[in-house]
Amino acid sequence: MDLDEIRKDINFLDSKIMNLLNDRMGLALMAKKFKSQIEDSKREKEVLDRIRRNATGLIDAEFFEKIYIEIIRKSKALQQKDYELIAFQGEHGAYSEVASKEWNSNLIPIPCIEFADVLEGVTSGLYSYGIVPVENTLGGVVGKVNELLINTELNVVGAIELPIHLCLLALPGTDYREIRTVHSHPMVLAQCRHFLARNRLDSVPYYDTAGAAKMLAEKRPKSTAAIASKLSAELYNLDIIKEDIEDLDRNMTRFLVLSKERSHEDGNKCSVIFSTEHKAGTLFRVLEVFARKNINLTRIESIPHEPGNYAFFLDFMGSNKDEKVIGALDEVKEITSNFKMMGCYKERKVI
Repeated sequence: MDLDEIRKDINFLDSKIMNLLNDRMGLALMAKKFKSQIEDSKREKEVLDRIRRNATGLIDAEFFEKIYIEIIRKSKALQQKDYELIAFQGEHGAYSEVASKEWNSNLIPIPCIEFADVLEGVTSGLYSYGIVPVENTLGGVVGKVNELLINTELNVVGAIELPIHLCLLALPGTDYREIRTVHSHPMVLAQCRHFLARNRLDSVPYYDTAGAAKMLAEKRPKSTAAIASKLSAELYNLDIIKEDIEDLDRNMTRFLVLSKERSHEDGNKCSVIFSTEHKAGTLFRVLEVFARKNINLTRIESIPHEPGNYAFFLDFMGSNKDEKVIGALDEVKEITSNFKMMGCYKERKVI
């Protein structure tokens, strides 16, 4: 090992320490939801006592104590501010986090393991918002998310269509000619099939794009790369070997933003969910209502709900304050069952 290699290791550890501190601050903001007051001297004493007991190695307990006193001070300072949290599925650096920053950069993104955790956290009030992907131009609908939306009482308060630019990431100093395997989410690997074949790279499915980047940074396997976002490269101190490696130019993912409260803004797009009877022409009658009212439908999907039963997702342009829309929805409610207005909101398209 030479000086350059040692410095690479130091850079990796510095990046990891910073990410862990950010994660800790996020947890501190979550803890605020369960506290009646910010000051908690008993808890602070517990933390510092544990630090003193566990201090080992080159660094003495006094040094660690000084660091943690500052960490606690910063945690309390953040808790005093009115930050709102937005939950997403995956690790930091996921495209859902990128979308959340595009939708509202003032929100604090919090990672969740499963999509269900996102919805449950918003429902319980732990998070102010949740953001989930519902469809991709190449991969189609995100089935797990749409299934969860059927039963949720949450409201859609925003939507964002994000261009997905995929990056080949590697450890700093990697010679791209030595890369043999690439880790990423199966859907993303499928979106780069031609690139991977052209460069004779073996694909290895991973649960999350950002998770693959994090794994690469922490485990540091040889001859290995990951496909993830630019944000992942920044967070995990990885080199971007090549950008825009997706096979098709138009690779867009649409995300919905969920909240317990309805949007207070005047929206220009609406989302509804409903079921229909098992009779020929019932769905056609629903679509005919919107056609007669000259309301532009932008999405219609059917999702299995119960054995032999489907729920239909419908998005259309317009406001739920518009008399034409109100009239159309009144008619649709008469034709359908389990009708639910998910929300009227503004949708953004990132160029």
